[in-house]
Amino acid sequence: MINKVVTDADEAIRDISNGMTLMLGGFGLCGIPENCINALVRKGVRDLTCISNNAGVDDFGIGLMLKQKQVRKMISSYVGENAEFERQLLSGELEVELIPQGTLATRCMASGYGMPAIFTPAGVGTEVAEGKETRNFNGKDYLMELAFEADFAIVKAWKGDTAGNLIYRSTARNFNPVMAMAGKITIAEVEELVEVGELDPDHVHTPGIYIHRIFQGKDYEKRIEQRTVRARV
Repeated sequence: MINKVVTDADEAIRDISNGMTLMLGGFGLCGIPENCINALVRKGVRDLTCISNNAGVDDFGIGLMLKQKQVRKMISSYVGENAEFERQLLSGELEVELIPQGTLATRCMASGYGMPAIFTPAGVGTEVAEGKETRNFNGKDYLMELAFEADFAIVKAWKGDTAGNLIYRSTARNFNPVMAMAGKITIAEVEELVEVGELDPDHVHTPGIYIHRIFQGKDYEKRIEQRTVRARV
């Protein structure tokens, strides 16, 4: 077995270079690869195309990369409350492709499954369909959407083992598993790294065959984008 374990985020992203396309897992601020994003900021790599459900917030997640002007194009379904993202979009500094959330997830999945394209009814008859092939199946129109091609997928899991098997918790499962399958090289950061045999196989969400590098992260903030609490009575 090839040793997949690396020491930290800086080693994990060592060969990510300018102009590459990255998938970054997570949903909102839940389950995002905090350590790898911080390492990318430190490295200063630029002209990136980032595929992610959202673009973080101004001072956290992908928002940190936007602040440093490291992202050339953002492919996402939700941009959240990110003032810098909005400013760059409106000024023409940032190229943005907004995609229906289900289509985004399924294009990731198609890449992982080795499928070149999918057909979906989402977006038919809207701006999303401009320039895309439409086919009719059983009397209903569908858009052809291409599978993503990403140089790297960067995901975050709750627990993993040294063979790369991963377990996610709750909302972190929304995009991390499909992105883990889809990168030419997949990097996983985990909160807890254990030896092979310590994970219950029935609980594994991503098999280690998809993971090329894994490390135990640290200092996770796990921010909440919009904290809502019930009023005291």
